[in-house]
Amino acid sequence: MLSHSMNDATSSESTSEPLTLSVRGLSRDYEGTRALEPLDLDLAPGRILGLVGPNGAGKTTALRMIAGILPTTAGSVAILGHDVEAEPVAAKRHLGWVPDDPTPFDSLTVWEHLEFTARLFEVDAWPSRAEVLLRLFELVEKRDALGGELSRGMRQKLSFACAWLPEPALLLLDEPLSGLDPRGIRAAREAIRGWAQRGTSVILSSHLLDLVEVLADEILVLDRGRKVFHGTLAEARALRSGGLEEIFFAITGDVEATNEESA
Repeated sequence: MLSHSMNDATSSESTSEPLTLSVRGLSRDYEGTRALEPLDLDLAPGRILGLVGPNGAGKTTALRMIAGILPTTAGSVAILGHDVEAEPVAAKRHLGWVPDDPTPFDSLTVWEHLEFTARLFEVDAWPSRAEVLLRLFELVEKRDALGGELSRGMRQKLSFACAWLPEPALLLLDEPLSGLDPRGIRAAREAIRGWAQRGTSVILSSHLLDLVEVLADEILVLDRGRKVFHGTLAEARALRSGGLEEIFFAITGDVEATNEESA
């Protein structure tokens, strides 16, 4: 198990570009219980941050507060300099959100969901972009299907398509691959990589550590509501050799799992 002094490691990488996301002192209490300790986080354009941690670590809480869905107890979130609470419309114009279990409108078709998103975000020439996304996520044959008729995987694909249609500066993904088949997983993985290459910042929260290891530029580990590590995978490996799974168990203090791996 890593010593606590190593758990405070942060990325040494710096950038002169304007930050896509700036989080300062973000915390959340539920009925007197601290669900998320004060969190500071910066994310530059085009960076993919892998957000990992055990169940109940505070990952979804953090994402929902960044997205402005959940009120904060303390702290602030700014997207491209726009405070999410003080300037919610300006901030959310630059935000895409894929929840772990999307719930589309029952009475809107797949195409109407894309049209609704385009009008909401004032996207010009949206039909051609929507057609590309339908093909990318294998939704062409479902374009006239109602949201209430879609399978879990198709709802997930529709959520991806709607999130990317406005080409947001920040994309938040909460267990985005949980309902996808292998072809859908491959399409989503390549799409995430391509969007980051075009300058979109991504926070990817997932228990699929091999996926995070392949895609992420930075790793943020939460445990019991606390940030226990933030840095690059190379910096994590300086604390413990091996893949992200071994590093994860060591950072979160799972002695039994770590010993089993080394047995």
